[in-house]
Amino acid sequence: MSVTPNFIAVIPARFQSTRLPGKMLLDLAGQPMILHVVTRVQQSLASAVYVATDDDRIRLVCEQAGVRVCMTSPDHHSGTDRIAEVARQLGLASDTIIVNVQGDEPLIPPAVINQVAVNMATRPQTGICTLYSDIHDEDEFRNPNAVKLVTDTANNVLYFSRAPIPWPRDGHTAGTVWGKRHLGLYAYRVRILQDFVGWPPGPLEQLEKLEQLRALSHGVSIHAEHCCETIPPGVDTAEDLALVRQLLASRN
Repeated sequence: MSVTPNFIAVIPARFQSTRLPGKMLLDLAGQPMILHVVTRVQQSLASAVYVATDDDRIRLVCEQAGVRVCMTSPDHHSGTDRIAEVARQLGLASDTIIVNVQGDEPLIPPAVINQVAVNMATRPQTGICTLYSDIHDEDEFRNPNAVKLVTDTANNVLYFSRAPIPWPRDGHTAGTVWGKRHLGLYAYRVRILQDFVGWPPGPLEQLEKLEQLRALSHGVSIHAEHCCETIPPGVDTAEDLALVRQLLASRN
């Protein structure tokens, strides 16, 4: 790694979850899921790691493990809003880099956290950095839960969509990549983060239910790089939970 980035990592963690209530505290190999995520993030180059939550149960588990916690408003609509509040609480300088790591990614590789931070540190004109993986399967390409993105020749994002983009008008050639799947890992500078949460959701964001379209709609440049390591599945459902438990058991 040619650049050693200076950044902090924030893990937004709420207790309520429609599909899997209380998932941040569900047991994975003898430990609550949120602590698995924290351990992964602590293995990155982040100078500090914070869990941002509005729930005392999550706060207590983290504090007992020696993890720094920022208590945030229960009224936030997204993890991005929660992270912006952390930045304000900590009084972070406008050029500070924050990496947003989802609290339901207990197997996230530390290398990809460093990757988005390096990308941000080496691109002073870029507003947000994120990652993608290649889509090799048509079902995944057509799946609206798999968010796709398209980029220009410098890997600046042109658009995000739940639709299959770009669409192969003349048919797909076997063996080639169908598209690029967005991975929900972000690096921001504090000034962009605070601007972002001050903007109301626009028509594209409301239509696609994709928060990152708010940034594009306001002219914020987003750079997306192919992930340097495969990111294992996160935990959204009971089936995901069972799979991650199996993966952890096989590693142990």
